[in-house]
Amino acid sequence: MGAPTFHIAMYPWFALGHITPFLHLSNKLAKKGHKISFLIPTKTQQKLKPFNLHPDLITFIPVTVPHVDGLPPGTETTYDVPDTLHALVMTAMDRTEKYVEDLLLGLKVDVVFFDLAHWIPSVAKRLGIKSILYCIISSATIGYIMSPARQLQGREVTKTDMMVPPLGYPDSSIRLRAHEARAFADRRVMKFGGDTRFCDRIFISFSRCDAMGFKTCREIEGPYCDYLESQFGKPVWLSGPIIPELPTSPLEEKWAKWLGGFRAGSVIYCALGSEWNLKKNQFQELLLGLALTGMPFLAVLKPPIGAKSVEEALPEKFETSVEGRGVVHDGWVQQQLILEHSSVGCFITHCGSGSISEALLNKCQLVLLPNNGDQTIIARMMSQNHKVGVEVEKGEEDGLFTAKSVSRAVRDVMEEGSAVGKEVKDNHAKMREFLLTKDLESSYIDNFNKKLQDLLG
Repeated sequence: MGAPTFHIAMYPWFALGHITPFLHLSNKLAKKGHKISFLIPTKTQQKLKPFNLHPDLITFIPVTVPHVDGLPPGTETTYDVPDTLHALVMTAMDRTEKYVEDLLLGLKVDVVFFDLAHWIPSVAKRLGIKSILYCIISSATIGYIMSPARQLQGREVTKTDMMVPPLGYPDSSIRLRAHEARAFADRRVMKFGGDTRFCDRIFISFSRCDAMGFKTCREIEGPYCDYLESQFGKPVWLSGPIIPELPTSPLEEKWAKWLGGFRAGSVIYCALGSEWNLKKNQFQELLLGLALTGMPFLAVLKPPIGAKSVEEALPEKFETSVEGRGVVHDGWVQQQLILEHSSVGCFITHCGSGSISEALLNKCQLVLLPNNGDQTIIARMMSQNHKVGVEVEKGEEDGLFTAKSVSRAVRDVMEEGSAVGKEVKDNHAKMREFLLTKDLESSYIDNFNKKLQDLLG
């Protein structure tokens, strides 16, 4: 007899950065023979359709997103609106509770995977099924910000509290600076969906689910996973690191030709993700820092706040000063293929989990420039714990970096004879070798699947 298979529902937060990892997991579980009902906003399913590798087993179930006053008509996901309206998208998702409960009942599922819809465990309990919180945020961040040791201390968590790890946290090297601690403390108490505070929503989700899942591996986040398991008193399952497959198309000729004009390992590639609009002064400091290194660079950046294009925001006479060695580009590029190019020797990254995964699989040196949230803890974990990169220094109170701090971080990892550069290069090489281990991903998903069978068997 074959291994038992189940009917699984997926209901991720209405953000493409959450929906996509849930679909990656769905593809892996469908490969094991499970049937997946993937609940997704009606129009959004078209964007995800090409990434459904098992349409015979994974069915998109359209969910009509209720209108909420303050949201533009037709809003479905956070991609459709600015950050300031994300809380209203959460309100809209919360209003699907009754509809989703009826759907799950009719579909006769065995288990539901969720993240920010904190009411799912209660719905699951009423229906006699299990609920799994599949978290795309790192276990290191959840442990630092949301552990019961911090949440249940009987008073409001302050900025000062957030500057140090909670009791029992496995890594004392991870600490927050004043500006980061302030941002985390503010976010904890922010209303996110009706009258529910962000911290309460996350804490309820973790406290009431039957098991917690993370897209990582023990070799990178093991101690943080063990900490969460002991704090919440429930199992943590790991689906393994996401090893992105290389695109089949070649690198665009324009970039292949430009990069090909420089010697191996000499180019700095800087990209800060699709959602970070720098303030104009920080945009200019970053570019001046790249120029200051004296090295060739490709900076893929969005126009800064208040500017219509990157060109209008460039520092005075900047193009002339870096002519022939520096390019600033606003638009999508084939990041994986750029990182693979032999000319690229350094990657300045905002530490989004996808970018970090891609970076660790390549040989370029890492300079870490996190924006906020999970990126901050990931940067600390990579620089202080695993020592695979160097973080750009920022002001303790204002969180601002300078041209000099950008240039210094790049030089630390790139200059010949740098002790720091040698250490991070050696550590990065070891981690890359581990991540490229044959069958690493499949062994983790096998174990994840076994735990799912044990829970539902």
